[in-house]
Amino acid sequence: MAAVHVTDLYRIQSPPETCNYLNDEKWCFDYRIIADLDSDNFGELLRRGWRKFGQHVFRPTCPLCTKCRPLRVVVDDFSPSKSQRRNLKRNAHIEVIVQAPSITRDHIRLYDAYHADMVTRRGWRHKTTTPEEYFRDFIGGDYEFAREFLYVNNDRLVGVGLVDVTPLGLSSAYFFHHPDWRPLGPGTFSVLSELNYARQHGIPHLYLGYWIQQNQSMNYKAGYVPHELLRTFVADDDEPLWERAQTPAAQTD
Repeated sequence: MAAVHVTDLYRIQSPPETCNYLNDEKWCFDYRIIADLDSDNFGELLRRGWRKFGQHVFRPTCPLCTKCRPLRVVVDDFSPSKSQRRNLKRNAHIEVIVQAPSITRDHIRLYDAYHADMVTRRGWRHKTTTPEEYFRDFIGGDYEFAREFLYVNNDRLVGVGLVDVTPLGLSSAYFFHHPDWRPLGPGTFSVLSELNYARQHGIPHLYLGYWIQQNQSMNYKAGYVPHELLRTFVADDDEPLWERAQTPAAQTD
């Protein structure tokens, strides 16, 4: 049994607040900043349901709700559905570049355009970012396992995916794209690109974060099959149990 061997520089439990996914529930999180976090230990943290965003490693510790289930796709067994294959064909002209995270003017312009579109379509709060804020929120430090997937159309940056790459799994952390690309299904294409990268590099799982059956905006995650769900969160020195989920009816297309 593999365990996690890390040193916490900082750890705190957030107070309960109204959940952004289920309005009748309260959420709270366990946040950690870990010294010298490497890919092996982060891979073990992923297996135990942890995520990383910027410098913070986190997972939910909601007092009365356990509906958040970490979901991971089994890479070697994954086969795209008909609709996913159509998405790959529609986006065959997109170049995918994988490299260490960076900050350019194009990153900032793209993020601001994406966020402005989400203000209009989803009612998000208006926000722009600066290079300093982008580094703090999306990069957070010098992690040797951090990567960005750049999506380029005719030398124009149209999408950025922030992904953590470990021997045990890829963690899909955040993805944003230009609104003009939206009709071609960039979100689906980004997940398929990450699955392809994982297969090429012999990485067994793609972690898509938390899935809540009752939240419609998370339904897309269950469309990548076969996938597994973590039964329950466990301590750093306990072995996690992942269970293969049933294939959703939508995957039979």
